[in-house]
Amino acid sequence: MSEPLDPFMIRAHVPEFETHLAAYRRASEQARRTLRGVPDLAYGDHPDEKLDLYLPAEGEGSHPVHVFVHGGYWRAFSKADYAFVADAVTAQGAIAAIIDYSLMPKARMAVLVDQVRRAVAWVAANAGRWGGDPKAISASGASAGAHLASFLACRGAREDAAPAMPVRSLLLVSGIYDLGPITRSFLQPEIALTAAEVAAWSPLAATPMLGRAVDIVVGADETPPFLGQGRAFAAHLAAAGVDASFTTLPGENHMSIATALGTPGTALADRLGRTIAASRRGG
Repeated sequence: MSEPLDPFMIRAHVPEFETHLAAYRRASEQARRTLRGVPDLAYGDHPDEKLDLYLPAEGEGSHPVHVFVHGGYWRAFSKADYAFVADAVTAQGAIAAIIDYSLMPKARMAVLVDQVRRAVAWVAANAGRWGGDPKAISASGASAGAHLASFLACRGAREDAAPAMPVRSLLLVSGIYDLGPITRSFLQPEIALTAAEVAAWSPLAATPMLGRAVDIVVGADETPPFLGQGRAFAAHLAAAGVDASFTTLPGENHMSIATALGTPGTALADRLGRTIAASRRGG
């Protein structure tokens, strides 16, 4: 009897994996050509701590700002590969901030979480220079990016305190919320998660912060860990009093769902629009 496929090995479950990656890159190149952009803004001192801003068409008043955290199982890809998400963000009249962070195994999970938080703080402090509204900040992430973005609305299990985050609403797409199974996956030899990291940085063990709306979405064609963990994390947030929802999107897998996120007019891009709009409630 053959060994079961590793549910985290996306290449084994999505035969068009490389086709999707090529499409991300083409769409990102197109976004850089067609959108007004401000590249490589430093949010910290490390060379990896940079972000790109993409600006919507000119309009009066200030714009909401949406931060996107890319995936890649914490050890691959960059903001350059996911510029296409800015298409859907700017179509909603918002400024898109596509951020970079250091990659494992050279950097450890606590560093990545801290970088994402500092990137968002920098955006809130500086986006006004480009017409951004610092009181209307939202965020999203895909796959490992959703895991990292969850700590914009949660305090890590071993943190005595977490920095105040200006994010009012989040869209978490195909995220990983329990790191334990990752240590038994093909990824473990690459990223070498420690028991301490699993305990500290699994969102299902984290303490939610109130006052944020969190929309959790998973493709209906994804593997069981993504579906089960997404549903469990939504329940974890709701039990703490967070305005949280969980939805599966028919026909979407772990790769196609990212394309849907960055394509204006899709059901997921519409959800992104609602996340951006939610950041302005009460503002």
